[in-house]
Amino acid sequence: MKIEFWYEFASTYSYPAAMRVEAAAREAGVTLRWRPFLLGPIFGAQGWNDSPFNIYPAKGKYMWRDMARICEAAGLALKAPVRFPQNGLKAARLALLGQDAAWGPEFTRRVYLANFAEQKDISDESVLAEILTSLSLDAAALIAQSNAPENKERLKAQTEEAVARGIFGAPSFLAGDELFWGNDRLEAALQWARTHP
Repeated sequence: MKIEFWYEFASTYSYPAAMRVEAAAREAGVTLRWRPFLLGPIFGAQGWNDSPFNIYPAKGKYMWRDMARICEAAGLALKAPVRFPQNGLKAARLALLGQDAAWGPEFTRRVYLANFAEQKDISDESVLAEILTSLSLDAAALIAQSNAPENKERLKAQTEEAVARGIFGAPSFLAGDELFWGNDRLEAALQWARTHP
């Protein structure tokens, strides 16, 4: 029984999902795999050069109010990011290195907090280095590794895999080939994984 959690650091709803997915999967007895990817190429293929929450103001206004309710209920801080959407490319490259490592989930959560609770610029390598250092990791070595051509290609391939598997937004959860989209679909994804092993 397992699910994959596909997330993008610029995605608002991926923030509360990232903060609760690990505990929810553990409680459900489902194995969890973290899968960072990029929405930019997916949106670009649909003709969007910005977040749909910016392109459609009414949708954006609703989303921020909805996020405020979700975060209040979950006890999560929420402050407007320094810009929206932020560029999560460098963070995603690092998260990919941590995808199957013990430090990956906590790194991911701290990047989301930096973006949506602490108003930090997550495209700034010094912000990411600070997070890595706080986890007792070699920030300089990991940043260099994340910027290596082979890791850049890995992230591109992972994003292409997301497209090939039908993912169009974040957060998304895959239980086998069954796709669940949105923070509010996490429980359904876990239930599916449990009943369709």
